[in-house]
Amino acid sequence: MKFARNVALVLAVVSSSCVGAFSTSRINNAMNKASSNAATMLRETNGGLDTDLILPSFSTKDEYISYLKKAGALPDGFALGTAKGTFVSVEAPAMGPLPIKATVIHLTEGPTDSWAAVFTGNRFPGCPIKVGKDRLAKGHPLQALVINNKVSNVCPGGDGIAAAESVCAAVAEGLNLPGGANTVLPSSTGVIGWRLPAKELAEDVVPKAIEAIQADSAFAAAEAIMTTDRYPKLRSKTLSNGVRVVGVAKGAGMIEPNMATMLGYIMTDATIEKSKLQTMLSAACNRSFNSISIDGDESTSDTVVAIASGLKPLSSEDELQAALFEVCEGLSADLVRNGEGTGHVMRVKISNFPGSEYDARRMGRHLVNSPLVKCAISGNDPNTGRIAGAIGSFMGKFFPEESVDEMSLTLGERTIFNNGKFVLEGQEVEEELSNHMADAQLGEHDDFPQHQKFVEIGIDFGGEGSDVTVLGSDLTNEYVAVNADYRS
Repeated sequence: MKFARNVALVLAVVSSSCVGAFSTSRINNAMNKASSNAATMLRETNGGLDTDLILPSFSTKDEYISYLKKAGALPDGFALGTAKGTFVSVEAPAMGPLPIKATVIHLTEGPTDSWAAVFTGNRFPGCPIKVGKDRLAKGHPLQALVINNKVSNVCPGGDGIAAAESVCAAVAEGLNLPGGANTVLPSSTGVIGWRLPAKELAEDVVPKAIEAIQADSAFAAAEAIMTTDRYPKLRSKTLSNGVRVVGVAKGAGMIEPNMATMLGYIMTDATIEKSKLQTMLSAACNRSFNSISIDGDESTSDTVVAIASGLKPLSSEDELQAALFEVCEGLSADLVRNGEGTGHVMRVKISNFPGSEYDARRMGRHLVNSPLVKCAISGNDPNTGRIAGAIGSFMGKFFPEESVDEMSLTLGERTIFNNGKFVLEGQEVEEELSNHMADAQLGEHDDFPQHQKFVEIGIDFGGEGSDVTVLGSDLTNEYVAVNADYRS
């Protein structure tokens, strides 16, 4: 049986019809326009209420948690609560009582039409995906979201749609929502094939989550949506006029996004048209979540939702776009760094690829998904032939007519391949490359990110073409151990 560990992340929403390649120049123009003096001054004096563009190093878990809690202040118009419960799986009763958590996000000032969503492209989608697609197609406004972990409600033996709707009804009743269950969006993550414990959620866990609702911080949601995650993930940004953008993310395995591969939520109090929000997030997701891979598997339950309370005016659409880039790119890097058993994060910068940005990302994911490359990185072994081999394999299969004669490769700051030949002579080079990998190493069991370093791989095809960056993880014994015993 396969299991879903969908990337749950408070991310923004995009319509699937909006997925497309955005030119690098257009993205950079938006970023440059947004870098106003006012925004810079606010960031410098914001007293830690935003996460840094590059997170600092942490020496303890408490240090990391304290940092996220301070930076997790919710945008105006949002409140959330979380709670724990237990259930006994119908499919595996011998496992006894199992833990489950629920998160309820509430728009306190009323429903909003400014939301959008993207859903997994997996042909066996979860029942919450089907409910969400129906909500989106019918144009229902939203006033709440409900997320559970442990059980993904995918192709269950019972009526999974009815189960999801019953949990939505419990949220609507508990919050006295005038629009009823249709204004609640469900999401689930966890084991595939099990029935959702709807009774336990609706009668016990959801009411307790509603009792615990607070309007202070998103941190509780970042914690509650975790499954095999080793630590919570949260990013935030305040615009120059005070508009907040806050995202939380969950996901550690079964991750290779291709737009619509995340259970995610980005919350903002900006006033923004739905169509514009979708376009902005399409660009942000292409640049971030569509450019990562942990294990090459796409989940059956992933959802990306963006929701705006509309309580603050937006002075600059470019500034909001830049904030979405920052939050999404930060969360995507956090996801890979927190991958199941991850010991290294590879950052592959591809320049002048002879094709579209979409195809350049495909090549990058092909490289970071290579088991041979992953294992070499894991062992701090500069077996650079594996990198060239993976690139050559992709180009031979999909771009056989394109020349690779001008391609050069770098590892760290060192050129390792140029003009069709490796440049690796001497023990000094071997040690330099191995040390670069070792310096970026993480603990496979760490419950907080000690640093933000990468194994840096550069691929330049020469001439002119597309430029993208792709992130990926190595492959360790711990990844196998986690996935051999996932359900328990």
